[in-house]
Amino acid sequence: MSSYHTLEGDLIPIKDRVIVSDMSFDSFKTKGGIILTADDGKVHGIKPRWAKVYAKGRDNTDEYVVGDWILVEHGRWTRGAKIKTDGVESTVRMVEAKSVLLWAKQKPEDWYVAKESQL
Repeated sequence: MSSYHTLEGDLIPIKDRVIVSDMSFDSFKTKGGIILTADDGKVHGIKPRWAKVYAKGRDNTDEYVVGDWILVEHGRWTRGAKIKTDGVESTVRMVEAKSVLLWAKQKPEDWYVAKESQL
């Protein structure tokens, strides 16, 4: 039994905060065929993560917009909350604008951040 409840409706962040979705904690395969295993919670799992911008607070003047992808500094996101909007369920997290390192219009497919000695 899950300890999370699904919120019906939409969330609106306050001030300059950002709500993100699609943050990945799974294994993935690079274009070159290298499999990077799920590593959250391990020393080599301490890295920034890409997430999709779900909503921005009205005081956020950064250039990225809803639908863009942002790289969030490690550990600078909240626990996930399930939200259901227009029949679609998503897990969202809150991020402070100062924790955004980079942004991209499209989802980065094989971009991995780690110390050289960890690869």
